[in-house]
Amino acid sequence: MADPAKEGRRLSRSFSGLALLGAVLVVAGLVGLVYTGVATLTSMILFGWLLLVGGLVGLLHAIQSRGTNYFWLGVVVAALNIAAGVVVIRHPHGTAEALTMFAALLFLTGGVFRLVGSVVVRGPQFGWTLLQGAFGLLLGLLVLFDWPHSSLYVLGCFFSLALLFDGLGLIAIGVGGRRIVSMVSDQLGPDQSGQEQPAENEQKRSDS
Repeated sequence: MADPAKEGRRLSRSFSGLALLGAVLVVAGLVGLVYTGVATLTSMILFGWLLLVGGLVGLLHAIQSRGTNYFWLGVVVAALNIAAGVVVIRHPHGTAEALTMFAALLFLTGGVFRLVGSVVVRGPQFGWTLLQGAFGLLLGLLVLFDWPHSSLYVLGCFFSLALLFDGLGLIAIGVGGRRIVSMVSDQLGPDQSGQEQPAENEQKRSDS
């Protein structure tokens, strides 16, 4: 049977590692918010390498499954991922401009649909949906009017915010997990000592 104390220390170290990783992500997110241009370029290069590696892995899987009905489909999808990854890595600025335009159009269409839907339906969340639609429409217009200059900071800002909130979530999980483990260990301590005492007394009676 595993020692509860050792398990508690192992869980505490694991949660401490999560909190440390969260702190690193928070620092990276804050740095990215300050240097949004570098964050945009970094996110594009990482995106390109993810496409490239994913395409190579998909191509290997397709080769291993040759003779099946999905062989050529896997080859085509893997080839497209590889080609897209090479293009993104070689032209990160152009890719950032294209993705920024796509994001602006998404904000615009999403905002318009939310505005129209909130006015037509007028549900219980009317005010909140209307506010979301107006915010999405305004954000899309701001990004679109400043394009292509907005491509230098929009994606980097989103990427940095994602790192920041992920890091804060990991810190919360790590700190909360350590507290729970500490509370459970404190509660198990007296119970274990109380269970061990009768066993020692029984051993003494048997020896006598």
